[in-house]
Amino acid sequence: MITNLASNSSVLDLGCGNGELWRAFQQAGHTGRYIGLDSSLELLQVAIREDPSRLTPSSQLQEGLFNRRPAASPAFYQADLAVPDWHAPLAGLTFDTVLAFAVLHHLPGRTLRLQLLHKIHQLLAPGGYFIHSNWQFLNSPRLRLRIQPWDTVNISEDLLEPQDYLLDWRHGGLGLRYVHHFSEPELAQLALESDFEVVESFYSDGEGKHLALYQIWALRS
Repeated sequence: MITNLASNSSVLDLGCGNGELWRAFQQAGHTGRYIGLDSSLELLQVAIREDPSRLTPSSQLQEGLFNRRPAASPAFYQADLAVPDWHAPLAGLTFDTVLAFAVLHHLPGRTLRLQLLHKIHQLLAPGGYFIHSNWQFLNSPRLRLRIQPWDTVNISEDLLEPQDYLLDWRHGGLGLRYVHHFSEPELAQLALESDFEVVESFYSDGEGKHLALYQIWALRS
């Protein structure tokens, strides 16, 4: 998928984590603007280990300051996508591509997800694409065993939406995570309400290549 993007395209990577995707862009010869953001400072520190100056204070990401940097020099900053003004440091910037791999399903509530999608719409340049993936863990009997009861964290199911789950996504210990399991019709409705259209949809990842649903959205004309 990365190799299909223009090498000089500008990219905003939401939930960039430890920078693995940026390194893949580097290997593919990407020369365009790249900004990655994540809520985890620990993961961002891994992403910038080769060059700590890549962790950019939000105040320096305004258009005038950021555009003085070489186009191929990435920038990373810490932000929580659940906070209404997470996009404020990007004022004046637009992107050819916005990525959100394994992100949307961790945002609780349809209202919050729609708010994020509207902001992504604003950040896309004309002709741009929003590319995202969402876990399809219910397709795996093994992963179904990780579903935990909501009373484990003292949350009433009355406060939840259909297809909201609590998973033990452990790695060397207990790791409870909120995950929403999206269907294609639900994503299509979200796209419609946020003024996108679904261009492509396919499944990949895991042993059966069906543990993640990938979609490419375009701005609705």
